[in-house]
Amino acid sequence: MVRTASTMMPLGTVAPDFSLPETDGGTVSLADFKDHKALLVIFLCNHCPYVKHVAEQLKLLTDEYMQHGVGVVGINSNDIAKYADDDFDAMKAEKESRGYGFPYALDEDQSVAIAYGAACTPDFFLFDADHKLTYRGQLDASRPKSDLPVTGADLRAALDETIAGRSPKAEQRPSIGCNIKWKEGNEPTYFDPNGTA
Repeated sequence: MVRTASTMMPLGTVAPDFSLPETDGGTVSLADFKDHKALLVIFLCNHCPYVKHVAEQLKLLTDEYMQHGVGVVGINSNDIAKYADDDFDAMKAEKESRGYGFPYALDEDQSVAIAYGAACTPDFFLFDADHKLTYRGQLDASRPKSDLPVTGADLRAALDETIAGRSPKAEQRPSIGCNIKWKEGNEPTYFDPNGTA
């Protein structure tokens, strides 16, 4: 595991397209969210301690904001051949045990993660109703063993501003987590095997 930070995609970027298999059957696509007030794309997985640390808050936050017209999708881009804890069957079990109400999709060839510049788990990308990026960064300042409560404060503030049609503050802190587990030879140019401090 390499401690990794978000790449911080430029604000205003249009959401890259995707169409991926999801655990409830069928596919989930960017087009499925065209009538939502906002779209939250979360790169996550099952086994990462950083994801486990925030999973309960993710459930609470996404349930709440989905009721306010926010579309949410979780995407797992890890190499499932090497990390069986993140394979499709394990994803189905994880969604059920966590009670996630959003589609949980598998990016097996990792092309969607690369298109988004996703680097870590969890990594958050919030888009407005026109699918333009308004926020990317941390859920909040809590990390495993930090003793800070997991509140979702940063992402909640950005969601509130976005669904109100306003721009979240431009100063945004990157998410920190485990690096996405890239397939050998598939590592994007932004992947730093040394991680972040």
